[in-house]
Amino acid sequence: MYHRGGEVPRLVAVEGEVAEDGSFPVYRHPADESPPLSQFSPTVALIRDQVQKVLNHPVNHVLIQFYRSGKDYISEHSDKTIDVVRGSNIVNVSLGAQRTMTLRVKKDKKVAAGPEEPVATDHGTPASTPGTPGTPRAAQRIPLPHNSMFVMGLETNAKWLHAVNHDNRPLKIKSPEEQLEGGGRISLTFRHIGTFLSKDETRIWGQGAKNKSKEAGLVKYDKEEVEKLLWAFGEENHKSDFDWEAAYGTGFDVLHFTEKEGKAGPTSGPEEMS
Repeated sequence: MYHRGGEVPRLVAVEGEVAEDGSFPVYRHPADESPPLSQFSPTVALIRDQVQKVLNHPVNHVLIQFYRSGKDYISEHSDKTIDVVRGSNIVNVSLGAQRTMTLRVKKDKKVAAGPEEPVATDHGTPASTPGTPGTPRAAQRIPLPHNSMFVMGLETNAKWLHAVNHDNRPLKIKSPEEQLEGGGRISLTFRHIGTFLSKDETRIWGQGAKNKSKEAGLVKYDKEEVEKLLWAFGEENHKSDFDWEAAYGTGFDVLHFTEKEGKAGPTSGPEEMS
């Protein structure tokens, strides 16, 4: 949903913590089709262990994507947090070629920098102090080298958009770090999810659902509820003063965003932190 005019990184897998009864965490966001969630593989479980040591809180869900080259990108967005445990962090682990994450302040609010601290635009050139009329929004460019971990708090997600932009330079003129694996990058985005689905995907409960117990929550397709949830996603994507309680607090029992999807089975999509 965030990709325009270019290539989309390939969603390789969605993995997570599957309970003994087969229930599993669900991360809802504007989505294209993706693989069903499977149990953490041994390799990903090892990476997850390292992530949890850094965070000091659990993560139970990961989106794994493959950036085939600099043509693959993700447009700027904020992660949707209806199902992300409040107060937790979102972590991106990068393997392979170095890419750059761009963070840019949302349009409705400027973040003040120190008086002598230049702020980079999304083109990497210095901008004047944010808040000055007519100047670009404050932005930061953060390299994501091989075997790196980028931790983003939900407060940052609330006020800044993030993206991995196009990099169409010929591979041969890129740095050695950018040339690793022929320019290919694997991205793993870990989250602590507080909403859950039953094994047969007929029941939903937890933080982002209307009911907090497994026995009470039934997945249903309701057009009005879908429209309200998509509206809330849009609000979170554009407003730095997004009111989580007002938008998500009552919970949603919808899993699919079209009636056809509701009949055919669940979908997920390529949104990640980066």
